Amino acid sequence: MSEESDSLRTSPSVASLSENELPPPPEPPGYVCSLTEELVTKAREELQEKPEWRLRDVQALRDMVRKEYPNLSTSLEDAFLLRFLRARKFDYDRALQLLVNYHSCRRSWPEVFSNLKPSALKDVLSSGFLTVLPHTDPRGCHILCIRPDRWIPSNYPITENIRAIYLTLEKLIQSEETQDGFPIRIKAVHVVNEPRIFKGIFAIIKPFLKEKIANRFFLHGSDLNSLHTNLPRNILPKEYGGTAGELDTASWSAVLLASEDDFVKEFCQPVPTCDSILGQALLSEGLASDVQCDDSMRAVKSQLYSCY
Repeated sequence: MSEESDSLRTSPSVASLSENELPPPPEPPGYVCSLTEELVTKAREELQEKPEWRLRDVQALRDMVRKEYPNLSTSLEDAFLLRFLRARKFDYDRALQLLVNYHSCRRSWPEVFSNLKPSALKDVLSSGFLTVLPHTDPRGCHILCIRPDRWIPSNYPITENIRAIYLTLEKLIQSEETQDGFPIRIKAVHVVNEPRIFKGIFAIIKPFLKEKIANRFFLHGSDLNSLHTNLPRNILPKEYGGTAGELDTASWSAVLLASEDDFVKEFCQPVPTCDSILGQALLSEGLASDVQCDDSMRAVKSQLYSCY
């Protein structure tokens, strides 16, 4: 028998190994940084992210997940775990809690997260309810434009709008340059053309918001000049007094639909039912499980620009 054949014959097969001798699972794909030098510096200053320690920090979080939540069905890839480290400024404990909260929310709100893929949301995408503007603001933040008046309750439930928003946010954070993890850091919410009652309602709830969050809401009414002091005209469509052409909703819809396979892989696989560990975890910040579909929502004809 040749030397090659003999080596194959005498090597033990995986099937013949005892359970304790099985080889360890393969490590997740390695991380390749796509940040510019400018963004690397920004991440160091704002997020305490040090490139020389980045992989060490990711491995530390990965080890914590395996030790403390061995049954948590989650990706352990470097890029995925970095979302949560960055969102919590590389505080391991807080990043781990955020990761658990993220999965807890997905499991406890199946009407939003089950079968979450672009092709299942064609009605929302074709309605023009939301889009992402092609240009970022001066800080490099993407701008999500939401138009509640485009939603007709008789066509589909309000949860479909929430699904479309979440789908959009997930797509945006696939790019490292916009990544802060989930929940995404909302830098500002600009509301225009809001009815008077909206201002009254917001005045009531504002004292109950964290000051940092409350200060990120800007109600402009019909005063587009007020909007332009925050978002320059050259990045806004003409519908909002801008010079960047007409509002285009089709392009972003096409981007999402082209990512169908990615979302099928992430959100359309069988998910274990909520176990006792995840059941004890808190839901993600700012999300609620009780959503009401009410025709009165049609009265809110505001447009929201969320920069993050």
